[in-house]
Amino acid sequence: MRNEINKILEQSLDQYKKEKINKRDFISKIKELYFEDIGFAKIDHHRIIRRGFPEVIYGHGKTPRQILEIAEKIFKYSKILLVTRTNKDTYKLLKKSFDNLEYNSQANIIFTPLNISDDKLKKGIAVVCAGTSDIPVAEEAFLTAYLMKNKVKKIYDVGISGIHRLLNFKDDLVGSNVIVAVAGMEGALPGVVSSLVSCPVIGVPTSVGYGASFNGIAPLLTMLNSCSPGTAVVNIDNGFGAGYTAGIINNRIYKK
Repeated sequence: MRNEINKILEQSLDQYKKEKINKRDFISKIKELYFEDIGFAKIDHHRIIRRGFPEVIYGHGKTPRQILEIAEKIFKYSKILLVTRTNKDTYKLLKKSFDNLEYNSQANIIFTPLNISDDKLKKGIAVVCAGTSDIPVAEEAFLTAYLMKNKVKKIYDVGISGIHRLLNFKDDLVGSNVIVAVAGMEGALPGVVSSLVSCPVIGVPTSVGYGASFNGIAPLLTMLNSCSPGTAVVNIDNGFGAGYTAGIINNRIYKK
């Protein structure tokens, strides 16, 4: 992605030298690399350089047309697009302009699948969820980490009400560099997972549960009060934030 920006810089400089664009247009192109103001949104193109991953579109509250306009700007500098908390109508609109898009109906995510083989992806991330009802949030974490070029192991429906299911995957857990643990109800899964492994565990409370779970407050408090060190917690239903953090951790390990 950084190479794409370097190419654009070189092309712009070459055009300016050959007087195909004037000084004002050249400066405007350089400024655009930091962010592009389209009125209702300011797209942070520079994020690719800072974080190694383009800006992600949070779809909730945005119209399909707004998402399309932002996506058009992102694709100028990146081959990766990730739209979270969106819907199929928006996907249908974007597909008219961009061929290489997929829609995950469980996570309500629009994304560009990676054009690289699985054996080129970095191993080390596991996404674990307690119940089938937690899968939408787990899928959000999975897809985010995957788009950061990680090979992610999915271990679903292994909550502590049948802990033997989780223990069946102990080798996968112990071999991970970072684990995302997603759970609603009482939210005990991240603490249990953390007690079995030496790597960091990112807890994701979900809004799944009966009345006393208070739409995710109960599992959030359980995770925040975990006695197992090495457990961090993101916001309720924030699979994206957990997947992104896991991706950063795994990528840093591979850089070393």
